[in-house]
Amino acid sequence: ELLQQRILVKKVILSSIAAAVLGVSLNATVYATVNGEDVNDQDIAVLMRAMQGAKFEELPSDAKQKIVEQAVERKLLTTEATKSGVEKEKDYAEALKRIKADLALEVWMKKIYDGVKVDAKDVKDYYDKNADKFMQPATVKARHVLVKTEQEAKDVIKELDGLSGQKLNDKFVELATTKSTGPSGQGGGELGWFAANQMVKPFSDAAFALKKGEITKTPVQTQFGFHVILVEDTKAAEKATFDVVKPQIENGLKMEKFRILVADKACLLYTSDAADDTPCVDLGGRRIIKKK
Repeated sequence: ELLQQRILVKKVILSSIAAAVLGVSLNATVYATVNGEDVNDQDIAVLMRAMQGAKFEELPSDAKQKIVEQAVERKLLTTEATKSGVEKEKDYAEALKRIKADLALEVWMKKIYDGVKVDAKDVKDYYDKNADKFMQPATVKARHVLVKTEQEAKDVIKELDGLSGQKLNDKFVELATTKSTGPSGQGGGELGWFAANQMVKPFSDAAFALKKGEITKTPVQTQFGFHVILVEDTKAAEKATFDVVKPQIENGLKMEKFRILVADKACLLYTSDAADDTPCVDLGGRRIIKKK
């Protein structure tokens, strides 16, 4: 656990330095000011790196406030650390040397990555030859009313009986808002678009058996209770268009070319003084260094 904490600290330190070197917005948002120093996007980004996948702008307001407070604390502690004279100590010098080496590698590798080019024909060829990877599953757009008992669900179905079109939709929204126990109730039971594997099986089986504008005629039981489902729209399974997945393919091909390029450089450097002229073994495009 202690080792993991040290690794995390090192990553945060390196990330903050790398951010300063590799691109800081000149129009950074200022969230606070501490002793004349601004707490801006760069300070927030350093802390957000420890929250993998999270985006500051998407956090609740209270969570954003906590992040800003942490950034303020970090500014204050950084100032105190500098005043303490720690920069004159041996441990600081050794740590700085390691960080500079890591930063040099990071900047150098970014330059290599930025220089990698992907041919447009290769991107299109990959799309055409890997159709199965770009299939989008069938989806439905639905609403539901969730109640505790089967009888309650039957009563809801009875109130909807004989309705269709907009009248059915309006009545369903009304019943979901007034009777549903689930969190979606306040939104009229709105669930949006979903694929079969995104819902529990009994719910998915029932929803995907319906046509657009139909409701379940019998209650659907899951571990959450009893559901009445209205399908508002459906989409058949289809292949994602090239324009949609083009950036994803380009990034993937670029990363693969970059990885092989860096591996080749490592192989050449590893054996620059060795007699063996073929140090790298190619395993399906993956380079490895032969043991001496």
